[in-house]
Amino acid sequence: MKITELKTHLYEFENNRVVGDANSPAGRKLQSSLLIELETDEGITGYSSSGAAAKPLVESMFNRAVKGKDPANVKGITKQMIDFAFKGGHGGMINEAISALDIALWDLKAKANNEPLWKTLGGLTPKARAYASGLDIPMSDENLKKWYEKMASWGFDGGKLKVGLNQDDDIRRIGIMRDALKVNSENPLIMIDSNEYWSPKQAIRFISEIEEIFDLTWAEEPARRWDFIGLKKVSDGIKTAVCAGENLKTLGDFLPYFHHKSADVIQVSSGIGGITTAMRLADAAYGFELPITLGGSFGHVHAHMAPSIPNFMIMEITQEEPDPCMTWDVTFENGHAIPGSKPGIGVEINRDVLENIKVEKTTPGTQASPFGRRPGAGLYQVAPSKEERANSERLNK
Repeated sequence: MKITELKTHLYEFENNRVVGDANSPAGRKLQSSLLIELETDEGITGYSSSGAAAKPLVESMFNRAVKGKDPANVKGITKQMIDFAFKGGHGGMINEAISALDIALWDLKAKANNEPLWKTLGGLTPKARAYASGLDIPMSDENLKKWYEKMASWGFDGGKLKVGLNQDDDIRRIGIMRDALKVNSENPLIMIDSNEYWSPKQAIRFISEIEEIFDLTWAEEPARRWDFIGLKKVSDGIKTAVCAGENLKTLGDFLPYFHHKSADVIQVSSGIGGITTAMRLADAAYGFELPITLGGSFGHVHAHMAPSIPNFMIMEITQEEPDPCMTWDVTFENGHAIPGSKPGIGVEINRDVLENIKVEKTTPGTQASPFGRRPGAGLYQVAPSKEERANSERLNK
C-alpha cells in the first residue's frame, strides 16, 4: 500500500455549549477545524484533524515525508518528519502538522489490518476510564449544572472545572459540578484546571483553600508549563496531585518533569507528536512510576490508546458529540469511553454535511485558544469585564 494524495477541508460549526477558560472568560461557541485525509492506492483513507493554521505545514510535510510511503511504517515516517523539523525545532504549528499526519497514518495502518486501532496498538480490553471536562468558565451556573447532569446520566463520576479568576465563584461552581456527579459516586473525582494563570505561590494559596472544602484529585497546570521548579513547589505545598504536560511538545520537554518530580500526574495527548510520540512519553512516565492521563482528542482516539498504556489513569471527555460532519465509533458507558470494532479510529465522514459547513477562511476567534494569555496572569486575578460577562451571558441563552 502506498499513500498517494492529501486532501484537506476547512469547516466551521456552532458548538452546543459555550466554552472557555481563565484566559478566555468571554467564551465562544463557533469552532473551526481542518479535516485531513490521506488517500492510498488501495482505496483506503486515513483521517485526522488539526487547526486551520497548520494547513500549509501539513501540506509541505506530506510532500516531503509522507507521500509515496507505506503507512505500515508509521513510526519510521514520524521519525523522519521530526528529523526534517530538527533545525527549527518541532514545537508550535509544525508539531501540530506532524501530530495530525501521524494520527492519519495510524488510522490507515489499522484499516489495512482490518481491525480497530486499539488492537493494532496491542490493547487487550477496549475500555478507558473517563471524566467530563466542561471547558466551562463562561457557562452560567444553570447551564453548568445541566451539562454535568447530562454527563452524569452517562455514568461519569469525575469532572474537571476551569478555575482561576475568582475564588468565591470557583468554590461555588466546584460544588455544583460535584453535586451533579454524586448520583454515580458519593465521592466523585474532582479536578480543577487554572490553565497556567496562577503563579506558584498563588496556586498554593488558592488550592489550599479549596482543599479545606473539597477532596481534589488533581490541580492541572497550576504554573507555567516550563516552570518545572514552580510546579515542584506547588506539588510540595499542597495535598493534591499536580497534573501537567499537555502543552509540552517533545520528550525533551518532559525530561525536567521526570528528573525533578515536578508533576504527580503526566498529561499527554495525540497532539504531542501524534500517537507515536504520546505512546513513547507514556512509556517514559511508566519508567518513573508516574500515572498518565490523556486529554481531548480527534474522534476520541485516546480511547484506543489507553488500553495499551500500563500506567493509564483516566482520559478527558470535552466533546460529548462529534462534529456535525462526522461520526465516531466510541460510546460512553458507566464512566468509560469504549472504542468499537470498526477498522481504524472509527471516524466516518458525512460528505453532504461537510460540503455545507466548509469555509475558505476561518472566522476570527474560532481557534482553540483565540484570546491568548489573559492580563494579570502570574501577578493578580483579573475578573471578567462587563463586556466579557455580556458576551458569555448572550452565548448561554
